[in-house]
Amino acid sequence: MLVNKKKRSSGKAWVVAADMGYGHQRAAYPLKDIAYDRIINANSDKIVTKREKKEWRKFLRYYEGVSQFRAVPIIGPMVWKLYDHFQKISPYYPFRDLSKPTLASIYMHRLIRKGFLNNVTDYARRENIPFISTFFATAMAAAHNKIKDVYCVVTDTDINRIWVPEDPKKEKLYYLTPTEHSSKRLMEYGISEDEILFTGFPLPKENTGKNMSIATKDLGNRLANLDPKGVFITRYRDTLKRFLGKNLKSRSNHPLTITFVIGGAGAQREIGAKLLKSLKKKILNHEIRLNIIAGIRLELAKYFADMADEQGLGKEIGRHVNILSELDKKSYFKSFNEVLHTTDILWTKPSELSFYTALGLPIIIAPPIGAHEELNAKWLVRMGSGLRQEDPAFADEWLFEWLNKGIIAEAAWEGFTEAPRYGTYNIEKVVFSKDKKSVKFKY
Repeated sequence: MLVNKKKRSSGKAWVVAADMGYGHQRAAYPLKDIAYDRIINANSDKIVTKREKKEWRKFLRYYEGVSQFRAVPIIGPMVWKLYDHFQKISPYYPFRDLSKPTLASIYMHRLIRKGFLNNVTDYARRENIPFISTFFATAMAAAHNKIKDVYCVVTDTDINRIWVPEDPKKEKLYYLTPTEHSSKRLMEYGISEDEILFTGFPLPKENTGKNMSIATKDLGNRLANLDPKGVFITRYRDTLKRFLGKNLKSRSNHPLTITFVIGGAGAQREIGAKLLKSLKKKILNHEIRLNIIAGIRLELAKYFADMADEQGLGKEIGRHVNILSELDKKSYFKSFNEVLHTTDILWTKPSELSFYTALGLPIIIAPPIGAHEELNAKWLVRMGSGLRQEDPAFADEWLFEWLNKGIIAEAAWEGFTEAPRYGTYNIEKVVFSKDKKSVKFKY
């Protein structure tokens, strides 16, 4: 293949994701401003061969099948337990050397040596610009194939050994981490401290604003709904005014709004069904608005539309019951980010959306699926911005008790003040810097 040796395209980078669920693409979407030409999906882009797409489809069917199969009585949990064993993350303490490759990482690197992901790395040679990947295998393939200036965006608070090259000292790439914990984990796996950059998770600019102007405005509107008795706001009014200023409102411009997100494999739709039934009276009384996020799963959108109709909520669809579904992920991410402006509570399994608590969103934590999500949940709880769900069938009771006590308002504030907020801007800054050590990050 011909290599383009002209000077770097200023301010642009290859941005690569993988079309698996939503996580890797959601992490890449906020980097669209610096993406050269487009965000490339390593398993579905036009440059990927039919043969490689076929291999990817097999893996995706397996992953989503296992995620959904876990709900099957008796057999399901057994199959999931075996599958989850391969995603297992070793206990963090005591700090020790975990650089020895696991069977999974050895297998991954065997695939890379055989040419897995060469379509993407060969294509990237056309432009001498930074290579940013939100999927670990693509980043490692780029480093293995001697692409220069490779960055891997870490998408969870803790990660498996498979994220790191078989021999970390032989292949050069930088890791952009969302938390200090994930940074230290990479050091356990043998990555040099100089190659670990704690940037924070990339959040959408349309929800943050350059100096958090948008996030601050949204939070000021949100707190009025999250603290109906004024318990939290009264206690911390001076602090809130200092940070939020005129954005702190006594009354919100929208009704109390819960946004419930169904995971990519659709494995937790039963929670949404119970939630719809539980909140029926409050929806009919226009005390609450419920957004159900079906992503690109049109069958899930139909399922909830039918259920809303069965519950006598058909007339509320598009008003106090909104079902978000799009035909493609790019459109979905755009629409979802718009919905967040008037979202008061984000109810989701602790996926990559855990990091969206930095927007001042309190998280109601649905049951984690997989070891990495359990660790994300622990991070949210430890920080105080995430609350594990009680029985969704009785959400009309416990959720409003939490609201009246100011508990959820406090969770929103903890997320906004404790979680890193400037990930996108930090990443854009560091990938184009010649001296990585001199870059000063904002959090």
